[in-house]
Amino acid sequence: MGRKVRIGITGDLFDKNGKSISPGPGPKVLDEIPNVEWEPLPEYLPEVSPEQARNFDMVISFAPKWTPRTFAGNDQLLTILRGGVGYDMVDVPACTNAGVALFIVPPAVRRPVAAGIMTFILALSTRLRTKDKLAREGQWEAGRQCSGEGLTGKTLGSFGVGNIGHEMFKLAKPFGMRHIGYDPYIKQEAVDDVNVKLVDMDMVLTESDFVNISCPLNEQTRHLIGEKELRKMKKTAFLINTARGPIVDEAALIKALQEGWIQGAGIDVFEQEPNPPDNPLLKLENVIVTTHSICLTDEFYTTMWQEIAKQISQLTQGEKPIKLVNPEVWDKPEFQAKLKKFHDTIK
Repeated sequence: MGRKVRIGITGDLFDKNGKSISPGPGPKVLDEIPNVEWEPLPEYLPEVSPEQARNFDMVISFAPKWTPRTFAGNDQLLTILRGGVGYDMVDVPACTNAGVALFIVPPAVRRPVAAGIMTFILALSTRLRTKDKLAREGQWEAGRQCSGEGLTGKTLGSFGVGNIGHEMFKLAKPFGMRHIGYDPYIKQEAVDDVNVKLVDMDMVLTESDFVNISCPLNEQTRHLIGEKELRKMKKTAFLINTARGPIVDEAALIKALQEGWIQGAGIDVFEQEPNPPDNPLLKLENVIVTTHSICLTDEFYTTMWQEIAKQISQLTQGEKPIKLVNPEVWDKPEFQAKLKKFHDTIK
């Protein structure tokens, strides 16, 4: 009998007492995989250090960054298993150069993030934040005069109609809105089932009553929404961002909200996280903000751990899991040599 598969888990998935923050079984699902042992990394660091990453075959990672420095001197690490769908916190070329495969778990975020987007749409359209405040202050008549907006006949537009965007439109179908989207990687027939018409960027901006962002952060999408784009939106429109903060020029968004270029926003992600307490967005009455956590539900965590456990099982059995971010790494001689050594030592 060979050695056990060693799995590390980044410290942000545990509280200060070392208890899993995940509802349900959390990382204990890994105990059901034969010949596997896991442990939290000794402390949470914003960037995983080389020392933390050593002596593990796989690391389950949530929030911290992975840089070229992280991989220095590491000839054991096979995979990073990212507990989400975004991977902008991982330097993918450095990961590939180090012969490390990066996996993500899209099923974990699909429904929870889509539900979070619908939460923002409903809260913004009903003026929920304002009505809650007025009710707590005893301003009953003022609350009754604070009218919301119905969704029937409104236009819901999205930048990105893939995993999460498609699910959002699926949830929105009963509300009777018109659906439009911009996504250069999706064909029209892929979104016909959710009644989405694929259009150009300008049409999403100029015709939508709700503009949703569900695209990844990369060099093409950084500040995709800036002053020029915000000025094209309806003054009555709302912007919703649950993707990544830097996709929106935050300074331009603050100006747009302060000066009334748009009506309001639902923001789960920021250009700087954690968000500084003096960020003007936190003082604006026409914004609902959350701490990059709108999708963190029991459903998210349960699916996340199940999907990661499935990926680990496949890897230990010599199978190649799907949702490999850097597929070019798989056939690299360095990775294949490491993978062979891994299998030889755990037999």
